Amino acid sequence: MSEGPIASIMREKLTSAFQPTRLELEDDSWRHAGHHHEGGMDAKPGGESHFNLTIVSEAFSGVGRVQRQRSVNAVLADELAGPVHALSIKAQTPDEAGS
Repeated sequence: MSEGPIASIMREKLTSAFQPTRLELEDDSWRHAGHHHEGGMDAKPGGESHFNLTIVSEAFSGVGRVQRQRSVNAVLADELAGPVHALSIKAQTPDEAGS
């Protein structure tokens, strides 16, 4: 399955900002089909509105969970203000991830 344009942009921004050793970005929009969102759009497969993110990076060393999420949200601010309705974030250091 190919990645959509929003996911590609998100992946590029996250890679540039955090140099992750692992980055998994799953478009989970299909699970939210039929949900009504602001702007009158319904989530649909490939809709790129809901994502699950797992990111492993040394950049998170010594940084608390909330600050990790805030830093990811800051990098993806444009996407979160527009097409992305929800983003589930799992941000870990390589030691925490066992990598």
